[in-house]
Amino acid sequence: MSEKRPSGDLTEGPIFKVLSRLALPIMASSFLSTAYNITDMAWIGMLGADAVAGVGVGGMYSWLSQGLSALTRMGGQVYVAQSLGRGQRREAGHYARAAVQMVIGFGLLFGLISLLFTGPLVGFFGIEDAVTVGYARVYMKITCGLILFSYINYTLTGLFTAQGDSKTPLKANALGLLVNMVFDPVLILGVGPFPRMEVAGAAVATVGAQAVVMLVMVWEIIKPVKKEKAERPNVLRGAGLFRPSPAGYYRDVLRMGVPTALQTSVYCLISMVLTRMVAVFGSGAVAVQRVGGQIESICWNAAEGFGTAMNAFVGQNFGAAKTGRMRTGYRISLMMVLSLGTAVTLAFLLFPVPISRLFFHETDVIAISAGYLMIVGLSEPFMAVELMSEGAIAGLGKTKLCSAISVTLTGMRIPLAWLLGGTALGLNGIWWALTLSSVCKGIVFYFTFRRECVRSERMLRGK
Repeated sequence: MSEKRPSGDLTEGPIFKVLSRLALPIMASSFLSTAYNITDMAWIGMLGADAVAGVGVGGMYSWLSQGLSALTRMGGQVYVAQSLGRGQRREAGHYARAAVQMVIGFGLLFGLISLLFTGPLVGFFGIEDAVTVGYARVYMKITCGLILFSYINYTLTGLFTAQGDSKTPLKANALGLLVNMVFDPVLILGVGPFPRMEVAGAAVATVGAQAVVMLVMVWEIIKPVKKEKAERPNVLRGAGLFRPSPAGYYRDVLRMGVPTALQTSVYCLISMVLTRMVAVFGSGAVAVQRVGGQIESICWNAAEGFGTAMNAFVGQNFGAAKTGRMRTGYRISLMMVLSLGTAVTLAFLLFPVPISRLFFHETDVIAISAGYLMIVGLSEPFMAVELMSEGAIAGLGKTKLCSAISVTLTGMRIPLAWLLGGTALGLNGIWWALTLSSVCKGIVFYFTFRRECVRSERMLRGK
């Protein structure tokens, strides 16, 4: 017999209202995450392009490792949402607990590897500037060595969202942003009794903010709640976080999450190869690639946030066999992310130089950055559709399909960059490779979701 449904049910009520209530806090959290990165880049930019390039190289491994946290987040989130959609709350708790335990192990393991092999890992990029390499090593040791906080935050955010609660991650990230904004200038430049730590200060501020975010979300799980107010407790509450779940739950989380983990890691590896290509054009070009990606994350993070919302929405409604509701929710989300992507495109096309001057002070680097924004800006609506659609398809349990499409089309960036970068376009040819692949992915993911909806309806009718 199914258990009583929680009040975080996404299978009932006006679709626009339900989606807005879920997605808007996620989008706000995504903007806060973007603000984290932009705040870092703005202050680090005052140290020069070498510092920005060093942070970009060191941060690559933090990004590469996100595949491990993506595994537990996606596996836990999809199964928790689908279990709740079926009204099986105890089962959802088992999946959530398995995901958290696994991500803690992954975080400790990767942190140790990062500390032991910092030198060889940074050396992969072949950067000859000793100052840039030094910055990269310092930044990597701190942010990757203490990656555990980021891992736990990423997985807990997915688990909260799967239950229809996107407000708790928003509150946690807002407090974390405040900590980061205060301590970035204090630790980077040295204010009052604090020494000037430069890149190390940026890393410490970032890790400290992540620790604060984690503590807020953990407190929301364990804090005492009056009985009359506990109508929608977190599935981890009272479940015994460190008590093992049956082995099958760990296998399910792995099976669902591994494709997403591979996709995330391969995506980063592709970017690392592209960074080697970009490094030929100097540290300024590497700095632009790093900062340009952070500026672009204004759209990327918001669209991924919408993808997270759609993952939970589709997962619960698929579990409840409400495919028509899934389709309507997708159409509403599509209009919203297209509007967002178009707005970012216009900003990049109309104001590339003013935006670039927020992060760079060298004339030649500003010119490179403006070119990046104008070219990559053309792909923003397509990228937004890709990320939102990917979340929706994963909510159906089709993580392998998402990974196959994304890895194949993202992998095309390397030969495209090699071909276009070898023409008169030069560095701009590499930027065009990014844009063309994003356009293709947006189109393919849109039609894939439509096809998978039809297949899901047929499958549910056949049961």
